[in-house]
Amino acid sequence: MVGSLGSLTQTRTPLPQGTALVLGGTGKTGRHVVRAPAARGLAVRTASRSGEPPFGWADRATWAPVLDGATVAYLACHPDIGDSGAAATLGALASPAAASGVRRIALLSARGEDLARPAEDAVRGAGADCTVIRASWFCQNFSEGLFRDGVLDGGIVFPAGTVGEPFVDARDIADLAVAALTGDGHAGRVYEATGPRLLTFADAAAEIGAATGRPGRPVRYTAVPPRAYAPHLTALGLPDETVGFLVQLFGDLLDGRNALLTDDVERVLGRTPRDFRDFAHEAAAAGAWHH
Repeated sequence: MVGSLGSLTQTRTPLPQGTALVLGGTGKTGRHVVRAPAARGLAVRTASRSGEPPFGWADRATWAPVLDGATVAYLACHPDIGDSGAAATLGALASPAAASGVRRIALLSARGEDLARPAEDAVRGAGADCTVIRASWFCQNFSEGLFRDGVLDGGIVFPAGTVGEPFVDARDIADLAVAALTGDGHAGRVYEATGPRLLTFADAAAEIGAATGRPGRPVRYTAVPPRAYAPHLTALGLPDETVGFLVQLFGDLLDGRNALLTDDVERVLGRTPRDFRDFAHEAAAAGAWHH
């Protein structure tokens, strides 16, 4: 079983003290990672274009200042870890990170995405203790990401068909990352983060519709072929190269390969993962789907 705690490799380094560097610290998972290390005796440095010092994946001159003094790091690659240049970029950052004193790295990766494996290997080979956290669709994709506009309009269009997905709450991913960065026994492990049940996209839409409590305005899901989804991505302002990559990626990933659950969240965190229904009601109460 992936992530079984009974056979964990003990970390090679003691609990780090110092600074936790969070790349993607304003994103869906990163901002939740940011909130936790302070309670574990670590200062937090959020790396983003608007941070101080600023950080940009495409501007390597910005890397050394954010790495200075960091002892652990959470890496969430933009735009996708399976992108053709992700392995080279992550390896080029992780190696000097380890050389400068980063002893533990938690890497957010993609579940079921073969194209992500070279990037995982590049980070593993950098010299720091590495924990890989693989996830597929976040619950938060519906409240602040790709599907939010569809929820607001009452119709989610996506090439997922009737496949079941183990939607995982971004907060559970963040909790796994913090455990890996601040606790023992996670070095070299791969955790596959899932929610507690499988839902189709139609199921997820129905859950959100029930949570928003808008009589006569259900949220519906419409399945389309992957190539027919390309105009939706183009409308988001994505370049043609990225649109082509994502269309191919969605066609590969949404074939049922992720339609199984793991108990990694429960084994690592000692609690059940957050359920999609709870996420939907919390997001609705917080005004996530108010115009």
